[in-house]
Amino acid sequence: MSLLNVENLKKTYIPRFGGSKVEALKDVNFSVEPGEFIAIMGESGSGKTTLLNILATLDNPTAGQVYLNGQNLNEIKSKQLSDFRRDNLGFVFQDFNLLDTFTVEDNILLPLVLRGEKYNQMREKLLDVSLKLGINDLLKKYPYEVSGGQKQRVAVARALITNPYLILADEPTGALDSKSSDELLDLFSKINEIGQTILMVTHSVKAASKAQRVLFIKDGKVFHQIHKGNNSDHDLYQKISDTLVMLSKESENANQLLS
Repeated sequence: MSLLNVENLKKTYIPRFGGSKVEALKDVNFSVEPGEFIAIMGESGSGKTTLLNILATLDNPTAGQVYLNGQNLNEIKSKQLSDFRRDNLGFVFQDFNLLDTFTVEDNILLPLVLRGEKYNQMREKLLDVSLKLGINDLLKKYPYEVSGGQKQRVAVARALITNPYLILADEPTGALDSKSSDELLDLFSKINEIGQTILMVTHSVKAASKAQRVLFIKDGKVFHQIHKGNNSDHDLYQKISDTLVMLSKESENANQLLS
């Protein structure tokens, strides 16, 4: 059974003070299998951020359904959403979203504290995840005392410590230099290899080339997808680049017809 099923998803925004409605998502359909690493790409305004917000239960669709591990997200009551997100989803953001007044250790443990876990259980999980991610020596530091790449590792540790079904990553390499980006992508590959399912929104062709499958969103729909299969990162990089060029040309042609 698929871990995530997105069926006929639509999202329409109606301006509060009048004006034309905006169809951010028109008819999105796809599924994610347990253990997959999927990248979502598309031009600005294509609907990928709206899609991610709906998958994260931060926004509601106008129509359609999303199922995570068989649970219909539309049926979760609003007062239960925060608990659902904490227990089932892990989040990695471009700007890290760490609390500067908390140590690295406290930032990582926060989801478990909110869940009310016992101290000994939390310490055991903290040790396990911090060793896996190579940040054990940073635990007593504060976020402002570590590098951008280290901050993102802390964010990944916080996302992993609850053992979520799915990690949602929003432009995770966007605020990192080239070396830190490479290290983070290698880290994603390693945690995916041990079974963690990852769904990543990115503009970076290099980041997307690490995924097993790339979905392209255009005009609120899944326009195209590429399976990595036996292709190397380099081969997938080239296929992604070619697809993005094709999408760009189609947009230019459409704009010329409208002008």
